[in-house]
Amino acid sequence: MNLAAHFTSRLSQALIGLLMAAAWGAFALLHVRAFQAGGNWVYLVFCVTESLTALFFVLRTTPVTVSASGADWALAIAATFASFLFAPSAAGLLPGAAVLIYLGALLHLGGMLSLNRSIGVVPARRVLKTGGLYRLVRHPLYASYLITFSGYLLTNSSLRNLAVYLVTIGLLALRTVREERHLSLDDNYRDYMTRVKFRILPFVF
Repeated sequence: MNLAAHFTSRLSQALIGLLMAAAWGAFALLHVRAFQAGGNWVYLVFCVTESLTALFFVLRTTPVTVSASGADWALAIAATFASFLFAPSAAGLLPGAAVLIYLGALLHLGGMLSLNRSIGVVPARRVLKTGGLYRLVRHPLYASYLITFSGYLLTNSSLRNLAVYLVTIGLLALRTVREERHLSLDDNYRDYMTRVKFRILPFVF
């Protein structure tokens, strides 16, 4: 049995689900307590934004094809777990950057509504979405993560959060490239790539 088959087995899926639920629970508890302690709505917005991804993952559609690469599965799981390691901090280099968290949350919601149940964790071909925010960049959800995580780091500045940020953004960039390697096997997606030039940031990446 190859590595990808291990990830897709029922036992592995159950274990991954339990681990993700535990990580989300700890993450949510930290941020709810931070909100209760200071009344800062940023913590609740950040918590809800990250939780939406888990919810839509549960409601996702069955893919036409899914990557058989164990590396893709490991990368997708690591990238999904990584953001749950962010933790509230008493210090912030730029408190006004909280606006980025609200902006990221709006983009996240817009991307979710555009993608609907075609969301996935590992590279997979589902119904191709090209409307809404997907007219601007090919991965608006990842763009929202970049904005939200940047705002979080600037308002909750710690060595821990800096390390989590660097790892998460690195995983995000690598995940995007590997995801498109699978998606570009589809002629329709290759045509979409010619019409929408940038993955996450217009004129940058």
